[in-house]
Amino acid sequence: MLSERARPARVRKHRHAPWFAVAAVCVGAFMGQLDASVVTLIFPSLQRGFHAPLAAVQWVALAYLLTVIALLAGAGRLADVAGRKLVYLQGFAVFTAASAACGFASSLPVLVGSRVAQAVGAAMLQANSVALVVTSVPPRRARAALGAQAAAQSLGLAVGPLAGGLVVGLAGWRWVFWINVPVGLAAIVAGRYLLPRTRARVRGGAFDVIGLVLLAGAATVLLLAVSAVSGLGWPSWVIAVLLAAGAASALGLWRWERRAAVPLIDAAVVGGGAVAAGLAGALCGYLVLFGPLVLVPQVLVAAGLSESHAGAVLSALPAGFAVAALTADHLLPRRWGNRPRCLAGALIAATAAGAATIAPVTPGPLAACLGLLGAGLGLFVPANNAAVMAVVPARMSATVGGLINMARGMGTALGIAAVTLALFTTARSPTTGTRIALAGLGFAALVAALTAALPPRSRASQPGTVAGGERGRPGPLA
Repeated sequence: MLSERARPARVRKHRHAPWFAVAAVCVGAFMGQLDASVVTLIFPSLQRGFHAPLAAVQWVALAYLLTVIALLAGAGRLADVAGRKLVYLQGFAVFTAASAACGFASSLPVLVGSRVAQAVGAAMLQANSVALVVTSVPPRRARAALGAQAAAQSLGLAVGPLAGGLVVGLAGWRWVFWINVPVGLAAIVAGRYLLPRTRARVRGGAFDVIGLVLLAGAATVLLLAVSAVSGLGWPSWVIAVLLAAGAASALGLWRWERRAAVPLIDAAVVGGGAVAAGLAGALCGYLVLFGPLVLVPQVLVAAGLSESHAGAVLSALPAGFAVAALTADHLLPRRWGNRPRCLAGALIAATAAGAATIAPVTPGPLAACLGLLGAGLGLFVPANNAAVMAVVPARMSATVGGLINMARGMGTALGIAAVTLALFTTARSPTTGTRIALAGLGFAALVAALTAALPPRSRASQPGTVAGGERGRPGPLA
C-alpha cells in the first residue's frame, strides 16, 4: 500500500486483463453511488437515535458531498504524480476504515466527522476511476469500458434505496456503513492483483496548495449556496455572501493557475474547447439524471402512492441508463464517434423530458418517460467522458478525471436544488411545479446537446498527444 506493484504475470498476459481492471474499478463505482443514494434513508433513524432535528442530520450527507467535490481535482493531481493504482487502493483503505468508524459513531458530530474522512477516501477513488478505466483498455475500447463503469454507477444508484431499506429494517442504520468493510477489503485485494501500474505520470515538483485551496473554496461555498436554496433555511443575505465568495474564489483560481509554476489545473489542457465543453456536458448530464430522483417520489407520494411504488417507478431511470450504457457499442453504427453519440443521447433525453411535461403524471407514462430519459443519458455520459479523455495527455488523466467527477457532483447538487426550488415556489400548484421542473431538465439536456455540437479540437490535441496517451515510448503496462 506504499508503492505501486505490478500485477502477477498470469493476470497481465491474460487476454481479458483490461476487463479485469475495469471490473475492479466498477466495484468502486458501484459502492460510491450506492453509498450516496442509501444515506438519506437513515435520516429518520438518526433523528431518533441522536435526538437531533433534520437540519442537523442532513449534514451527514452534505458534509460528505462537500468534501468529495472539494478534493476531487487535488486527489487526481496527486494520483498523476504518485501513481493512480496506489492512490486508488489507498483511497479504498481510507474509505473502508472510515466506514467502520461511521458504524461505531457514538454521537452525531462523530458521525459527521467520520463521513468527512470517508469522503476523503471516496475522492481518491472517484478521481482515479475514469483514468484507470481509460488507461487500462485499448483506445478503441475506451467508450465501451466507460459504459460498463457508468452502468455500475447506475446499478448502485438503483440498488441503494432498495438494499438500504432492507438493511435498516433488519439490522439498523449502523450496518449501512459496516457492510462497506468486507466489500472494501475485497476490493483492495482485487485492485492489488487486477489493476495495472501507472504508465505515464506528470513531472514532480511543489504541489499547488494555493490552487487546491482556491478550487476547494469555490466548489464548497457555491455548493453550500445551492444547498441553501434547496432547503437549508438560511437567510437570503447568507446565500448572497456565499455566491459572492464562490465567484471571488473562482476568479482567484483562474488568475492563479495562469501564472503558477506547476498548476493544479493546466489551462492549456482544461481550457481547450473539447475539455471545457465535456465538463459542461458532464454537469448538465448529472443535473438531468439526479433531478428526477427528488421529483418523482415527491410527485407520486403526494398523489397517494406508497414510497415502494414510487421507488419502483423511479427504477426505470437507472435501468434505462444501464441498458443503454452497456449495449450502445453493439447496437449503434460503428462509424459513430463519441460526439454523434453524445448529441443523439442528449437529444433523446431532452425529448423524454419534453414528453414528460405533457404526459399524465401517473406511474405508467412517467415510467416510460424515465426509461427513455435514462437511455439517453446512458448513451450520452460514457461517450462524453470518452470524448474528454481522448484529447487529454495520459500523464494528466487522473487530474481531468477528477474534474469530470467534480462536474458530476456539481450537476447532482444543481439538479436537486433546481427541482426543490421549482416545487417550493409552486407549492400551491404541485402540477405546475412538476411541469416547470421537467421543462428545466429538458432545457439542461438541450444544453448538453449543445456542448456535443461544439468543435471537437482542444488545445491539448497538439503534436505529441494522441487519443488517450502521448507520443513516445510508454512506461510498462504491468
